Amino acid sequence: MVSGINASTKRWVVGITGASGAIYGVTLCRQLLNAGFHLHLVVSEAGWRVLKEELGWNVTNRLECINKAFDSAQAEGRMTYHPLGDIGASIASGSFRCEGMAIVPCSMGSLSAIANGASTNLLTRAADVMLKEGRPLLLVPRETPLNAIHLENMLKLARLGVRIIPAMPAFYNGPQTLDDVVDFIVGKTMDGMGIEHNLYRRWGHPNE
Repeated sequence: MVSGINASTKRWVVGITGASGAIYGVTLCRQLLNAGFHLHLVVSEAGWRVLKEELGWNVTNRLECINKAFDSAQAEGRMTYHPLGDIGASIASGSFRCEGMAIVPCSMGSLSAIANGASTNLLTRAADVMLKEGRPLLLVPRETPLNAIHLENMLKLARLGVRIIPAMPAFYNGPQTLDDVVDFIVGKTMDGMGIEHNLYRRWGHPNE
């Protein structure tokens, strides 16, 4: 549930890259669709590989795969899938109105490209648009261990106002399943997006 706004008029851009943790991005997309947002999705080539390897998706027909994974949201007009190479897509322009963008998970390669202004594909161009237009940009990096280059790139983006939300699960909420762990990370991402949810129990609220 989204509080205080008409979600049906709101758009979020979501990017899924080749870092491990594709389930985070898929779960976030489903949550946004369930909340009534219009979703604009772009997936990197490595992201498609991870969707295949980690979730068992048949990615031969990508549009068909998207419709199957998200209950025909694309066919019903609740979602727009943008191919990575479509640099002329709506989300590549600052005139496109949206609430912001989340890249979940975000590989170190994509993070580096964004930090250094290398808009070589639609995903990194859309992120660059968020920066130049002053819109929210949230990254969920997933890598371990981190080297100095990774840390410096994240610090650079954080200083520009980008929300860095590492995929670091908490355990105070007593997770019992892998879904609980995933929901915590997605919930923290949605907190950063300003979207209400009930994906995890908050500290100090044992009955919620």
